[in-house]
Amino acid sequence: MENAHTLPQPVFAEPTPMGLIGLAVGCTALAPIAFGVALTPAALKTAAMLCLLFGGGCQFLAGVMNFANKNLYGGTLFTTFAFNWVMNWWMLTAMANGLMPDHYVLVSLDCCFLVIFAAMTYGFGFFSGLLFLFLLVIDLMYVFKIIGGILYTSAFAPVIACLTVALGLLALWIAFALLLNPVAGRRLFWFPGPLYNAAPPPQKA
Repeated sequence: MENAHTLPQPVFAEPTPMGLIGLAVGCTALAPIAFGVALTPAALKTAAMLCLLFGGGCQFLAGVMNFANKNLYGGTLFTTFAFNWVMNWWMLTAMANGLMPDHYVLVSLDCCFLVIFAAMTYGFGFFSGLLFLFLLVIDLMYVFKIIGGILYTSAFAPVIACLTVALGLLALWIAFALLLNPVAGRRLFWFPGPLYNAAPPPQKA
């Protein structure tokens, strides 16, 4: 996820695949909980640790490395995701210990995240249609979480669970495309170009 206009010399190798693989592992850990098949304290604490190490740790490292590479967009996105996964770790741990996070605070927070990720979704359209789809899945997750929170219903839980799985699979696909396509010298994993192009810089008089 390089800057769309300039390509400064990177300090590190491209960290995006590491962040995406960490996200996929986190989604995998959350899937049994999201589908309601693993809700014991042991399951919650196990998922919490995986969310912290992979979801939070890998994405925080990817974000810092992106910032070092002068990639403001990738750095901002991955560090935001990282702290979001740390929040997941805290919530799962709290629930395992019998403490339910406050409903109103979570709904308010989800609304804030939806605004943030909706803007980031638009920006990803300048990089790749697949990245745009990746963020769009996240947007839909927050839309259903907010609606469910406002209506006090768990009716959307299966939809959110399916979107969690889809997000993990998309993350792996993009990571493999970035890792294996250059090694193989051909497109093993489909990775489309931008959905739309940035406006050209204004001409100097």
